Amino acid sequence: MGPSGTGKTTLLKIIGGQLHPESGSIIVDGENVHQLARKDLYSLRKRMGMLFQSGALLTDMNVYDNVAFPLREHTDLDESMIRTLVLMKLQAVGLRGARDLMPNELSGGMARRIALARAIALDPMMIMYDEPFTGQDPISMATLVQLIKALNTTLNLTSIIVSHDVKDTAAIADYIYVISHGKIVGHGTPKEIENSESDWVQQFMHGEADGPVHFHYPAKAYIDDLLAFDKN
Repeated sequence: MGPSGTGKTTLLKIIGGQLHPESGSIIVDGENVHQLARKDLYSLRKRMGMLFQSGALLTDMNVYDNVAFPLREHTDLDESMIRTLVLMKLQAVGLRGARDLMPNELSGGMARRIALARAIALDPMMIMYDEPFTGQDPISMATLVQLIKALNTTLNLTSIIVSHDVKDTAAIADYIYVISHGKIVGHGTPKEIENSESDWVQQFMHGEADGPVHFHYPAKAYIDDLLAFDKN
């Protein structure tokens, strides 16, 4: 967790091999992501589901074909088996009845859930969520929180959730890292974060307008700024 622009989505891109770190290493399931050959990187990515912030559904395909897409692209399964798997994934997110709808016919919450069904189509070992709760109404948000928690437990997944939604992320997280300007400023279980002695962490977790992160952007003294025009 952390404020906007602090590097959360960039971190996901580094884990997925879209961006290369200037230093250090990224180890996923024992493999150094940025030392893999392209073929091996693509193989690793098949085991890493991704829920994009926008959902990123393919707009010219209906719901069924969106979820079937990774299965058709990366497996040799026949259409009968693909149909079974697609219906299973849609059932898991509660939208099997929406399989014939087009993306422009879906609400924001429905689109996010279809994107989640697509993310688990290949039964990944890990799913990365980029701001899954952004722009969701309270009902859709509660549904997503429940889904993420249920899928994590049922499928024994590792989930990495990038978010600045404090309440809902803390409700389902086992461990939290709070980052600011690319640095870790606090980490621990939700309870440990709640009781953190860091003023910065407390300001973020409680949404306080002023604190270590100042309300005012750095500037010269206000009175000097006001009188500067007269001096000219």
